[in-house]
Amino acid sequence: MCFGCRESYKDRKSHGNVNQLFIRGRKEVDLKKKLKQFFGYDTFRGNQEVIIQNLLDGKDTFVIMPTGAGKSLCYQLPGIILEGTAIVISPLIALMKNQVDQMLAHNINAAFLNSTLNKTEMKRVKKGVLDQEIKLLYVAPESLTKEENVAFLKEANVSFVAIDEVHCISEWGHDFRPEYRRIKSIIAELGELPIMALTATATPKVQQDIQRNLHMDDATVFKSSFLRKNLYYEVRPKVNAKKALVQFIKRFPGKGGIVYCLSRKKVEEVANFLQVNDINALPYHAGLDSHQRVNNQDAFLNEDADVIVATIAFGMGIDKPNVRFVAHYDAPKSLEGYYQETGRAGRDSKNSNCLMFYSYNDILKLEKFNKDKTVTERDNAKMLLEEVTAYSESSACRTRQLLHYFGEHLDEDCGFCDNCKNPKETFEGKEEVLIALQAVQQTKQKFGIRHLVDVIRGSNNQYVISYHHDSLDVYAKGKGKDAHHWSSIIRQTLINEFLRKDIDNYGVLKLTEAGEEFIKKQHSVILSKDHEYPDLAESAEEDGEAEQPHSFDKALFVLLKDLRKEVATKKDLPPYVIFQDESLEEMASSYPTTMDEISHIPGVGQGKAKKFGKPFVELIEKYTEENDITVAHEVFVKSSVKKSKNKILIIQQVDKKINLEAIAQAQRISLNELIKEMEHICHSGTKLNLDYYIDGIFRNAEYYIFIVSPYFNAGENRLKSILAAKKEGCEVTILVSSKTLINKNSRDELLRLQKAGCVVKVNPY
Repeated sequence: MCFGCRESYKDRKSHGNVNQLFIRGRKEVDLKKKLKQFFGYDTFRGNQEVIIQNLLDGKDTFVIMPTGAGKSLCYQLPGIILEGTAIVISPLIALMKNQVDQMLAHNINAAFLNSTLNKTEMKRVKKGVLDQEIKLLYVAPESLTKEENVAFLKEANVSFVAIDEVHCISEWGHDFRPEYRRIKSIIAELGELPIMALTATATPKVQQDIQRNLHMDDATVFKSSFLRKNLYYEVRPKVNAKKALVQFIKRFPGKGGIVYCLSRKKVEEVANFLQVNDINALPYHAGLDSHQRVNNQDAFLNEDADVIVATIAFGMGIDKPNVRFVAHYDAPKSLEGYYQETGRAGRDSKNSNCLMFYSYNDILKLEKFNKDKTVTERDNAKMLLEEVTAYSESSACRTRQLLHYFGEHLDEDCGFCDNCKNPKETFEGKEEVLIALQAVQQTKQKFGIRHLVDVIRGSNNQYVISYHHDSLDVYAKGKGKDAHHWSSIIRQTLINEFLRKDIDNYGVLKLTEAGEEFIKKQHSVILSKDHEYPDLAESAEEDGEAEQPHSFDKALFVLLKDLRKEVATKKDLPPYVIFQDESLEEMASSYPTTMDEISHIPGVGQGKAKKFGKPFVELIEKYTEENDITVAHEVFVKSSVKKSKNKILIIQQVDKKINLEAIAQAQRISLNELIKEMEHICHSGTKLNLDYYIDGIFRNAEYYIFIVSPYFNAGENRLKSILAAKKEGCEVTILVSSKTLINKNSRDELLRLQKAGCVVKVNPY
């Protein structure tokens, strides 16, 4: 076969049929038509189309795209289009299995080659590749290094090589794997094939390292924005973290979420604690029996478990679109890892929450874990942890910080993180910024934050003295403030782009053109004070959970979900591989009753329609007949709910037994305003059960007391508690319905409380 020869792909154009592989233009391949045919989508997302065309043109392609933005499609579609088999190098077995399941669900022949296969299965896969029946072959880097596999691939018709999670090749990345360093030499043995390298997390330094190691300096680089507008980032102090975690998770009843912990022991401990608190959670870590580990993962994917508590071993192979929250019970090892892990939330583009519990003790523990590494690895790990500390303690916009870390600038604050929703005190930072810039300038732009802070504060350590920096004009100009303050000033100066990081010398700071101009002519710069980490209030609930009402038939949607679960169980696949929630919602809006109609639903396509569509079409047809629904294009069922967003949120939060003060703070209204809103809600016919609040309040005399009950009957014990609270100085307000006054005992109790100084309010609901 033609690919048995070893000339470059540029020279293959003389080989007739195979020549066409890398000179296909847009006229010869209608990419949108292929996208619709195989995946059911009408349009590409972001840069997907130009990335795919670049590969089809035979060019090396480097893709930096955030989690959930559609990286996989960039190699899957050209793998289907091109003759032969595309090799996809992937680091995790779970990731390979997940991707292969997805392809098979779309009626696309794919397979993986790794240590889980027995000899018979391995022979079958290799035969499928040699017979050009398999379009995508997923290979672990460890499997790729085996001589027999390399020999087999030399005989195969390989169209191109895709390297997923390519950041693993860089020692500056968060997940360095030495075996990735051998990939380029092995690919070279197969011939000069086009390479597509893909990652969701690459700082400018890591990007440079990847290109250098893969000899991809001339590759076309496609860097998508790291901005995930639907993710609400939040950091809380690690105080009563277990209790706070339970409260956080219970804001998402029945929703899927991931909790990350540092150690296996902590995973077991937290999972057990959640189970005790009636949360359907399971543990996942490398120490579990492999059978149990797979079962727990499948339970989460199949929606038989709501929450997975895991070490970072979990997640890379998970393509579950409807994860509503990711919580880090312990601080992460790096911002790259944190960004990738939080990126597993909200892959369906719906609002999702990312919560980190932060304690500097976690950072110290992580530093101890690194003590046995080489000096270089230890220094690199320490710098990565310093970035985590700075991110956690900073009061600047979380999203701007993350984007800046990955070399992207956001002009304005996101308005959608905890720091934006609950801004810290700001101050005029013109003088501090000038001192920071002068320190960089006078030290010849050769040092990092720690040394610059030492110079500014007037430290006389050996490094400052040895470089004679104690003789600089800027030396000791900031001695009145602590190191934490000056570190914050320098980092905020970086975010404001007066400074930049030197790519070639990790950690070294350089002046930008804007920084040089500022030294010449200063202007106002507003900075914010960093967190001191007192107990933080709960963040606004609507930021991560509340969404606009969907215009689809809720009853039909439930039936479709049940059917999806049934089909998934029979096929031994996760439900979202059959159809994602978004597709089911669209079915419940447009009522497709033919195979052709369902194939046009977003995310379905001809392959999935043929494989899974029939029972769904039959269910929808039966449903429309029984409910006398006229089937037509663009039919929508309008929501009957007319209540304001605030009222809906208040009802939801009370149902979840959230403290009234926290609800008021989240709604940015006073407690009295909240009471009035609750009165209106009750007046319109909705009952609010506040027993949970009453019982909690009696144990704390510093709070107001509100009681809403159809028939007020305090009972002797509760009366004593209320009177005791009043005696201790607590202002007590009792809300009662007009029906309460019908009952004589209730009237007597209220009169007694009123005489004791309690305020009684009667409402007609």
